Amino acid sequence: MTASDIPEISYGSAHTGKSVSLAESLAAAAITLYEAEGHAETARAGVRLAREIVPDADHAGISLVERAGDVRTVAWTDEVIRTLDAATGCGAGCAMGRPELWTSPVARIEEIAACDGHGPVLAENGLRSVLFLRLRGHQRRFSVLTLYSRKPSAFDDESVRVGRLFSAHLGIALDSVEVQEQLSEAMHTRDVIGQATGILMGRMNIDASQAFDRLVRASQKGNVKLRDIASRIVEVRTTE
Repeated sequence: MTASDIPEISYGSAHTGKSVSLAESLAAAAITLYEAEGHAETARAGVRLAREIVPDADHAGISLVERAGDVRTVAWTDEVIRTLDAATGCGAGCAMGRPELWTSPVARIEEIAACDGHGPVLAENGLRSVLFLRLRGHQRRFSVLTLYSRKPSAFDDESVRVGRLFSAHLGIALDSVEVQEQLSEAMHTRDVIGQATGILMGRMNIDASQAFDRLVRASQKGNVKLRDIASRIVEVRTTE
């Protein structure tokens, strides 16, 4: 089964909250997210689907917000979002000014022009109201799906309900991709370290434990990741 096997809902169906159509749309979205390859593609699919599914959403973006103050937008539906984020440095609209997002999964701005900081700039570019849906978070950072509307007070309780249902799917998909990428990286790291250990064993006539200890000491002495030390040894060997 693919996403095309499940009918998509129309904007009107989502807005009237027809449960069957919404269920079909969320099922299709889940399949689309599952079929996306890698974190970046999953995030791009996520913002596109959010705009299609959540009532009154005209634009969408996904940003990472650090407690230290850094914000980075990683996916967006429209160039206006990326451009404004880069120009204002505020990432997810006024997300940094919404302390409740550290403890609550939802926040709304009824009129973005009243938002402190860059709110007026965003409003001048047609963005009037915002719905923040936190995807993942811990003490130092969180990721947030930000939905923008060109109408003030656009996101009602139904929008929040649909948004939270969709963001649950998106959060799980992003978590799954991250775990897969971490496992893939771990497997690659293990293979590279194994190759480097074997090279040192052959060159220095030492056993595996001694070779690994030498890698660890080189890593600590040079303050370089063990994986990077191993990669250098393997690269040198391939060029010989």
